[in-house]
Amino acid sequence: MNHKPASPTWITTPITEDLVCGAIELERTDHGLLPHRLPARARAQCPDRQLHLAETQPAGVRLVLRTRATAVELDTLPTRIEYRGAPPRPEGVYDLRVDGTLTGQASVSGGNVVSIDPSTGTAETRPGPVGTVRFADLPDHAKDVEIWLPHNEITRLVALRTDAPVEPVPSGNRRVWLHHGSSISQGSNAASPSTTWPALAASLGDVDLVNLGLSGSALLDPFTARTLRDTSADLISLELGINVVNSDVMRLRAFTPAVHGFLDTIREGHPTTPLLVVSPFLCPIHEDTPGPGEFDLDALSTGTVRFRATGEVAERAAGKLTLSVIRDELARIVTQRAVDDPHLHHLDGRDLYGEPDFAELPLPDALHPDAESHRRIGDRFAALAFGPGGPFAAERE
Repeated sequence: MNHKPASPTWITTPITEDLVCGAIELERTDHGLLPHRLPARARAQCPDRQLHLAETQPAGVRLVLRTRATAVELDTLPTRIEYRGAPPRPEGVYDLRVDGTLTGQASVSGGNVVSIDPSTGTAETRPGPVGTVRFADLPDHAKDVEIWLPHNEITRLVALRTDAPVEPVPSGNRRVWLHHGSSISQGSNAASPSTTWPALAASLGDVDLVNLGLSGSALLDPFTARTLRDTSADLISLELGINVVNSDVMRLRAFTPAVHGFLDTIREGHPTTPLLVVSPFLCPIHEDTPGPGEFDLDALSTGTVRFRATGEVAERAAGKLTLSVIRDELARIVTQRAVDDPHLHHLDGRDLYGEPDFAELPLPDALHPDAESHRRIGDRFAALAFGPGGPFAAERE
């Protein structure tokens, strides 16, 4: 006689702050708990839709719990972004890590869709239902379970169910690494949330990541600097430059004091914390050509997402910024400041992704590294920053 396995007896656990890592703030909404990566005061100071989309996409945010559960269910309400004319984006991925090892991946169907017309910038939202991600057959012993939320879609946390009680994971001795950067730091084109380059580097460096990579929005905004200043951290890094170029928001005259002001603000809260400034990765379309950058509409009409630079090389003479100009200026600024700030460091982004890498692993959309490049960048950052002699090496503490 065949017996159907008994359904688990579910225990519903309220999702509270002590179960969520990597978020700056949690907002209780009518449709679930919404993780933010910028605080309300910062969000109120900038109405830009791109910024608000990016900071509510929970890159680096994960549920962390200790449990004997062999099955876990998480109800969420996703909000996905689509660009009209472009191929549909795949559903966001949830990574399950058990005692630090990636053991499962799943997606949630349903949810809202924000449809953006790249030629006009207009958008409309189509509402959708709550979905469920389920992980089963977990080992039957006490363990630390992490569920990394999709780095590229807004996620409201609705309900958490397990077949055994859960408790928060006690704070350990791991250092906290606070990182800010562009969409590349948020994880664009990475395979999953725990395989973005900062997540991979954090795992290799044995640190807890707070990822403030903000797609299209690493623009030296004062409210972002204040967020970094006010967030507890043992290590801080800044990937700066690409968004300043491809959004064309300032000239060299404004860029230099803006960088100084950004660093000054961070130092108000972290006067001696190791602080690493990472200049732009290689991106040929903007190496010597200023922005703004935009979607290549001809490519988009064929179903290919690709970006292009629209500035003119000659505009550099008028102070327009390119990646090569920014690299030189960031290196000069850090050298100048390091005379009085021995905990300030610089890393050329081309040491993480440079010309040989582009020849082997070209940027698929001319702007963002692919999944394999994320892994390479994460490995290199871990070696250069956390490795022996690096600015984040434990022996420097």
